[in-house]
Amino acid sequence: MNASSTPTILIVPGLRDHVEEHWQTILQKKLPNARSVPPLEHDKLSCAARVAALDQALAEIEGPVILVAHSAGVMITVHWAQRHQRPIHGALLAAPADLESPMPAGYPTTDAIRDNGWLPIPRTPLPFPSIVAASTNDPLGSFDRIEQLAKDWGSRLVNIGAAGHLNPAAGFGEWPQAESLIRELG
Repeated sequence: MNASSTPTILIVPGLRDHVEEHWQTILQKKLPNARSVPPLEHDKLSCAARVAALDQALAEIEGPVILVAHSAGVMITVHWAQRHQRPIHGALLAAPADLESPMPAGYPTTDAIRDNGWLPIPRTPLPFPSIVAASTNDPLGSFDRIEQLAKDWGSRLVNIGAAGHLNPAAGFGEWPQAESLIRELG
């Protein structure tokens, strides 16, 4: 693939946006063709605002794009795919947050999630190739529920083992497997 057709990697963070020690932030710094959806100043819990931010970030990119989403960023991606049409080369959907199930303490309540437009989770097949990377012990989404979402979206499921929520709290800074999964999509 020549440089002009190399996909841009667009990072779609979750609700906590950019965390310095997070694998997405590390990946963005590592890959020359990576950029990120900027953090929101207002309406941080609004699904519509998050989807609009993703759409705006995509509008600023020419050529092929691979989305790299984590947690609620996965839900932003699937909501975006329901509302917008743009060719996407592929998407890595890592540790999707099951927003239909109650979240642990410190996360928004199910009512807050619903009131901000996140529910129901879209279940239709995505219009682009995708890989769901799921942990067997993610406190934000049981493996069985995430496996069903992957099937609904037409995604290939990759079991990444007991990786918690695949974030710094679970012991993940750098996550080298992300790069190999992105290469599969590229």
